[in-house]
Amino acid sequence: MLSSENTGVPARTVERLVLYRRLLNGLTEQGVEFIHSHEIAEKANNSAAQVRRDLMAIGYTGNPARGYAVNDLVRSINGLFEQKRDQKAALVGIGKLGRAILGYFALRQARPRIVAAFDSDPAKGQGEFAGCPCYPVDALTSVIARDGITVGILTVPADFAQPVTDLMLVAGVRGILNFAPTPLKTPAWAVVDNVDIATKLEKVAFFC
Repeated sequence: MLSSENTGVPARTVERLVLYRRLLNGLTEQGVEFIHSHEIAEKANNSAAQVRRDLMAIGYTGNPARGYAVNDLVRSINGLFEQKRDQKAALVGIGKLGRAILGYFALRQARPRIVAAFDSDPAKGQGEFAGCPCYPVDALTSVIARDGITVGILTVPADFAQPVTDLMLVAGVRGILNFAPTPLKTPAWAVVDNVDIATKLEKVAFFC
């Protein structure tokens, strides 16, 4: 479960701030200097009041007449994430989904950086993929401890998700992005976000 205990900023607000930053970076490239909350809301598909509340959570307020200074706002949002700048991530499960994620992050300077990938298949757990070093799953705990990795990404079958999670947490991981189609049992201090693609697709199809 995601928690705001360590940051003071609610998890949903953090998600929206990531989106705002992406939108604002695009506006910066277009030369836009100021923007109002209702304009951000329109692009982010939420309300102006929600935008204002989210930005107040990081201590940023705009000018009623001119709105928010785009460059300053981006710097303020970046300041929140800079606190976690040096975090490292490890991915477990170098199958099709795992490779897609590694390839996606290789094209972007995303934080945290994925610095290690693991797989039980000896053919996959060696060398590099998309610039990321690959290891056999037997080396998981030692590499995580050695490199100070605090974030884990799970792209393994459901049957392997819990054992791998237990190993990661023991080794020093404190947060997990779980793509495995199964809930995880974790201690209260662990941060877990579940991404069940099949469930989300079924939900969208239901409402179509």
